Amino acid sequence: MSPQPLLTAAQAMESLLVAAVPVADTETIPTLEANGRILAKAQVSQFDVPAADNSERDGYAVRSAECASGAASFTVSQRIPAGQVPQALRPGTAARIFTGAMIPLGADAVVMQEDCEVQGDMVTIKCRPVAGEWVRRAGEDIRKDSVILPAGTRLRPQELGLAASVGLAELPVVRRLRVAVFSTGDELAMPGDELKPGEIYNSNRFTLRGLLENLSCEIADLGIVPDSLDATRTTLVRAAQSNDLIITSGGVSVGEEDHIKPAVEAEGRLNLWQLAIKPGKPLAYGEINRAGGERTAHFIGLPGNPVSVLITFMLFVRPFMLRLQGVQDVAPKAYPMRADFSLPKGDRRNEFLRARLNDRGGLDLFPNQGSGVLTSTTWADGLIDNPPGQAIAPGDFVRFIPFSELLH
Repeated sequence: MSPQPLLTAAQAMESLLVAAVPVADTETIPTLEANGRILAKAQVSQFDVPAADNSERDGYAVRSAECASGAASFTVSQRIPAGQVPQALRPGTAARIFTGAMIPLGADAVVMQEDCEVQGDMVTIKCRPVAGEWVRRAGEDIRKDSVILPAGTRLRPQELGLAASVGLAELPVVRRLRVAVFSTGDELAMPGDELKPGEIYNSNRFTLRGLLENLSCEIADLGIVPDSLDATRTTLVRAAQSNDLIITSGGVSVGEEDHIKPAVEAEGRLNLWQLAIKPGKPLAYGEINRAGGERTAHFIGLPGNPVSVLITFMLFVRPFMLRLQGVQDVAPKAYPMRADFSLPKGDRRNEFLRARLNDRGGLDLFPNQGSGVLTSTTWADGLIDNPPGQAIAPGDFVRFIPFSELLH
């Protein structure tokens, strides 16, 4: 009997996103504290922005029809700073106006001060302005009753500024995801401890903590779990009681000391295992039962190799977590880029290659693409998504995903 074909990256991502039913709990927090959170409800502006026609420049507000000569002179009838309500502009006069100040009734254009000549209380307009010149119209940015931020928006500094511009002091957001994380492996030690023969430092714990912090979740760091089926089962059960998602690194392969798969199958179910990707083939997804028959906790098992951990988290865990919070557009943007290297033979799996932008506008490839070579991830600017069996010649265009699309 032939083995089941491995899932492609696209098939695995589709399955994960179907399983990622968004959490329902929300909270209202100050807009000043909402950076990185997910908006739970669409936000609507209660007024136009700008609220009134205003000036884009320092200069003089005029009736454009009165300036047709190109050298018309006017008495300056008023001075209008930003924040003050002006009087109507009397015919045959101009108003000194500053950037952001309201356009007086009767004026239809602003002339920049560089195009004016001032003597005492008189100003000469040395151009022929057209109606609407240097005027910001009421509502040209935001119209009253329009949706400015849809539900599911991931709030960045620019979204916070937009919310503040329409007076929103608080925002309803999805509660933070609760994520438990642990590593498996008797060979793991923590930095600061002296390494014993056969031990390695647990870099995955630090990588995963940083990645999770970038996604603004609550982290339950359960440390290192011994290589035993009982210890793994006990930790999964404990983590499932109070967390939405459990993430592990290591122990998902097929070795005798790889206990994640049987532990998940004993305490829940395994829905997805092994992908046709490199690095990261042993990725697993499943669910862990909670006591009392409550809704299960999600489980994602990452490989143990440090590069595989980083890449599989960025490609699969990040979009899964965003979808759990109601974000719809979770796919990272990819860009066609020129390869300035050769890859004579593609792998039989979909390979994610570490590459860096060069000063010629192309991509260089890190020479060692091994899944344990962490230096490749600090050297690189992103990943090349290379299809199975695809060789690359210098000058070919490849699909490049910058780390800036994957880390936050």
